Amino acid sequence: MGDIGFPELLVILAIALVVFGGKRLPEIARSMGKSIHEFKRGLKEGEQAGEEPKQSPVKTIEIKRVLPGYPRAIVGRSSS
Repeated sequence: MGDIGFPELLVILAIALVVFGGKRLPEIARSMGKSIHEFKRGLKEGEQAGEEPKQSPVKTIEIKRVLPGYPRAIVGRSSS
């Protein structure tokens, strides 16, 4: 599962041709090729610069589960 063979590729291309039309399909393919090229060039530039991946600016918080009666259980307890 996951392997795309020649017949499946033909079906995908036929559907794309029907949806986008004959004039628009080469334009779409060209823009996708340029996008992939730019992405690969950006990855290569990042590797050459020796940059490490940046961490996400999202802060993580710790969530503690509070049980009913939890403070009373600690307050009512005597440490012997």
